[in-house]
Amino acid sequence: MFAEERQNKIVQMVENGRSVKVLELAERFEVSESTIRRDLQELEEKNLLKRTHGGAVGVQRKSYEQSFQEKKEAHFTEKERIGELAASLLEDGDSVILDTGTTTLEIAKRIHHKKLTVITNGLDIAEELSGIEGIELILTGGVLRGNTRAMVGTLAENMLRGFKADMAFIGANGITLEEGITTPNFVEAMTKKSMVSSATRVYAVLDASKFQQVSLAVIAPLKEITAVITAGDLEEELAALYESQGIEIRR
Repeated sequence: MFAEERQNKIVQMVENGRSVKVLELAERFEVSESTIRRDLQELEEKNLLKRTHGGAVGVQRKSYEQSFQEKKEAHFTEKERIGELAASLLEDGDSVILDTGTTTLEIAKRIHHKKLTVITNGLDIAEELSGIEGIELILTGGVLRGNTRAMVGTLAENMLRGFKADMAFIGANGITLEEGITTPNFVEAMTKKSMVSSATRVYAVLDASKFQQVSLAVIAPLKEITAVITAGDLEEELAALYESQGIEIRR
């Protein structure tokens, strides 16, 4: 088998999110492990996969954005768990920025009993927390994006610059060590970026399916993130890779 054919088959194996091991590939293609490592290096240089310790995973760049309802129905159990973990970090008297999204909505559902100042650009979060005793609710204003039910743009960004909250919980469509956290829409990414700058501690909240995914617009590099809160079937090897780079994973 020629190297190009072997590499094409490796790409096909990782396209659907499957991870591969060097030893497994060497046995399958009947070549040495050093040959497989060279294959993986070449494929990574072409941005067709990401090498991990002992293997590789796929990287997919996505510009398509699901509707709010589609996102709400996907990975719901994982989002509930993330909501619990994130809400447990908040104490009475804290100020928090809650980014719009179906994952952050699960956080909002779990803080009704706390005394907090909540700043949000999400219509659904505002509806969830409106009228709750102990919650001081601040909406950013801005231009409404129907697809995500988020208020974004210059008005929202200017509003956010006037705050320095204790924490921010930021949703994203993808996360990689190289690109950080990303989302499909540039304008929404800029609003999220303002949220990152307007909080002392910043938590990226996303389920395990978002790892090793890259969307069009960069929100922030991982050095600007305090920790990643996740749930779901995150491979131990991948989690260890992130943690070896100083990225705290909470799950």
